Amino acid sequence: MSAPAVLPTLQPASPLAVPITTLTYVTLEIGLAVFALVTGLTFYFIWRYKHRGADGEPPQIFGNARDEIIWMLMAAGILVVLFVLTWTTMNRIDPQAGQDGTPDLIVTGHQWFWEASYPRGTNPSGMGVVSTASEIHIPTGRKLLLEVGSADVIHDFWVPQLARKMDAIPGQGNRLWIQADKPGTYLGACSEFCGAQHAWMRFKVIAQTPQDFQAWLAKQAQQAAPPPPNQTDVEDGAGLFVRQGCGECHTLRGIGARGKVGPDLTHFASRGIIAGGVLDNTPENLRRWLKNPQAVKPGVRMPNYRLNDAQLRQLTAYLETLQ
Repeated sequence: MSAPAVLPTLQPASPLAVPITTLTYVTLEIGLAVFALVTGLTFYFIWRYKHRGADGEPPQIFGNARDEIIWMLMAAGILVVLFVLTWTTMNRIDPQAGQDGTPDLIVTGHQWFWEASYPRGTNPSGMGVVSTASEIHIPTGRKLLLEVGSADVIHDFWVPQLARKMDAIPGQGNRLWIQADKPGTYLGACSEFCGAQHAWMRFKVIAQTPQDFQAWLAKQAQQAAPPPPNQTDVEDGAGLFVRQGCGECHTLRGIGARGKVGPDLTHFASRGIIAGGVLDNTPENLRRWLKNPQAVKPGVRMPNYRLNDAQLRQLTAYLETLQ
């Protein structure tokens, strides 16, 4: 486990993120200008009107109506400028048109991972609902409507290079647009403190060409492949998955497991990260996670089943086949 990667907050890669970055810079520049003006005047007055050894206190001035009005108008003018810029930015990145349509993607925050579902109605091929965790795939060059919610507490969905922040609130679906110009991997995180492992509620948005995205979507819509024959550890691991009751918390399409507490594992091995971004998805890290999840991510809802070495080997072998 390594320290969470720093999000590139000022490197926009989407027409929806550019206005936010521009507004950030403009606000910073205005703030720096005000700071420089006030600091400069402060030092000037210290030098110009400093006490030079005369007896008594300097004359006290109790106000100047004209100067006070000028300062208030200047402050009000700055607020009006920032308000107009903010209003314009909001209209550019979050237009109301189409907000009542079917979302392209439903993202749900859990303690502590992100679940992404692709509704049947938005799949051009009419495929069933696709669900993944911690890795969100999107096609490039297309603006997607996301519905963001939560299964437990308030989270905050944030991919700074692609879109604005959006609160994930239990029982309420909030919507935002997201778009990527070029294929690539974009880092995201929860930006609302949501519990002990808030810092490790990381995820990736993987932008693909439309053709690659459709191929990924078609593969993800398939059920889990049965264990390959003549592979004892894999077959034993599949049986162990059922006997340990893993399907009570996880979905595994194809064997009847429909749990909703943890991530969908139907295509678990195709993901690059596990445990909500704590570990890269390698056999070694998977065994470490299965051996004692609480040691890797304290407070996670997955219990320690105290698996022995043989069981760890078998269950890891099986999960690694779920491409």
